[in-house]
Amino acid sequence: MLKLTRQDYDALRRHGEETYPHECCGVLLGRVDDDGARTTTSTARAGNTRTDSAHNRYNIDPRELVRIQRQGRERGEDIIGFYHSHPDHPARWSSTDLAEAHWFGCSYVITSVEKGKAAITNSFELTGSDESDKRLVDEKIDLA
Repeated sequence: MLKLTRQDYDALRRHGEETYPHECCGVLLGRVDDDGARTTTSTARAGNTRTDSAHNRYNIDPRELVRIQRQGRERGEDIIGFYHSHPDHPARWSSTDLAEAHWFGCSYVITSVEKGKAAITNSFELTGSDESDKRLVDEKIDLA
């Protein structure tokens, strides 16, 4: 389960609207609770560095990801997930999303943005032990 504040939920959806018709992307920071739920305490916007296909692909510069991770750790937060938008496509993961997901045990949140307006937001947990058996599994979002 992914626990999100209404403020963070609204912020990531708004980010998708602002970058439309391109995909937005960002990082979820927080903690993993004793029951295994991931609780988001902040989000960090990231720049989509894809120049070839930004309308249906995203990439976070590794240097930016390290900076976000470092700043989060200074506040006592860990990376617990990522988010991105799907302009004019469903809020379901694609084969590319699965291929490019590598943070096991993290949440991957996708918001469909239809004609510039955020529609459905879904979350998926990356499960498995390595690249050969990884899967993105539907995950409940609990808005706090």
